[in-house]
Amino acid sequence: MPPGYRILADGHGLEGPDGTRLLYVPPATTAALDATTAPEATASPKAATAPEATAPSEATAAPAGLYDIVLVDPLDRPERIGLLRQAGLVGVGTQVVTVGLDHRVRSEEELSRRLALWGVRAVPDGTTLDTALAAPPAPAQPKRALLLGGSRSGKSAEAELRLAADPYVTYVATGSRGEGDGEWAARVRAHRERRPAHWATVETTDLAGTIRSATTPLLVDGLGTWLAAVFDECGAWDGDRAPVAARCDELVAAWRGTTQRIVAVSDEVGMGVVPATASGRAFRDELGRLNERLADESEYVALVIAGRLLRL
Repeated sequence: MPPGYRILADGHGLEGPDGTRLLYVPPATTAALDATTAPEATASPKAATAPEATAPSEATAAPAGLYDIVLVDPLDRPERIGLLRQAGLVGVGTQVVTVGLDHRVRSEEELSRRLALWGVRAVPDGTTLDTALAAPPAPAQPKRALLLGGSRSGKSAEAELRLAADPYVTYVATGSRGEGDGEWAARVRAHRERRPAHWATVETTDLAGTIRSATTPLLVDGLGTWLAAVFDECGAWDGDRAPVAARCDELVAAWRGTTQRIVAVSDEVGMGVVPATASGRAFRDELGRLNERLADESEYVALVIAGRLLRL
């Protein structure tokens, strides 16, 4: 090691004589991830301390363990970038650069889209990364994004992908846990196991209240199960549906006024057969109207078909 350089993060990091710091994030294993995010792993007087979960703005403000350059394979568990941001090791000035790219993503266009979502950039081999230069600003992301799709279209996976590299996310689960229904419980469990472990989870049907009080970005999955629960709560399947309309009005108002980034998943119900029952038709019509109203208030709306996005 040349004079003035120090090894950090169990050999994955390097600090130069001028104090600039570089971190290589190895392929995703629990041990490797712990080595790069644990505060003591920096072996530096400026050891990072993770900010409080209630203060997400501190994730990029705390300079203690900040790295100037981070080299990471973002296609290998992109949530690791969110963990690094949460731990205060990656901030707004950090150059986060891809390594290890291959053909796991179907096209260069799709790769570029994902990197933009995660605040990561790709550079040609041989590029010199100058720590004196600030990281290029990450592309601005829409505050309100609505993802529509049919059953098994990939809409939930796309929603999770959009927020995968954020340091703080609250996953809002609006459906039942599947008590007494093994198949539904298995679906819920698969969703839970797929999303990043450091995300917070809220199970609620008070969707408007959750949006109004949010202090972190929200992922709402999904509006169809929420509306079904509202029908249940209001006894509206065969009765007065005015309370359902009022709940939808409240949700649209909260969506319009959100102060946090929000991604919501909803079912596209206008392409199937006409439901055979009056209650089924009422549900379809109410969800279709809700989708239309939320889309009108959103900066980004897309239809997900077979895992592909069709922006609307």
